[in-house]
Amino acid sequence: MTRPVLPWQVVRVSGPSMVPTLRSGDTVLVRHGAPIRPGDVVLATFRALPDRLVVKRAVRAQDGGWWLASDNAFAGGDSEAHGVADVHARVRVRLARGRPRLVR
Repeated sequence: MTRPVLPWQVVRVSGPSMVPTLRSGDTVLVRHGAPIRPGDVVLATFRALPDRLVVKRAVRAQDGGWWLASDNAFAGGDSEAHGVADVHARVRVRLARGRPRLVR
């Protein structure tokens, strides 16, 4: 992934892995360079899938990256399947469907 010019980026969520926090079609605002803590929702790439951006929940720092989980346990596609990920940004605000709200 190339380094963004601006610290903020708009990203569209695709798929059910973050339900109920985020739904497919939601648009979120992410902050590059923001500190990451366990429990944060993040924009990342799995090392096993370096060309695919994902939105997941950071669980713990591991092997120089992060172990990520889906909020929807039935959707899969998290670190259980793909291993450690590199986090690029922290999701801050959901913009789509109704008024904006902070993402926790």
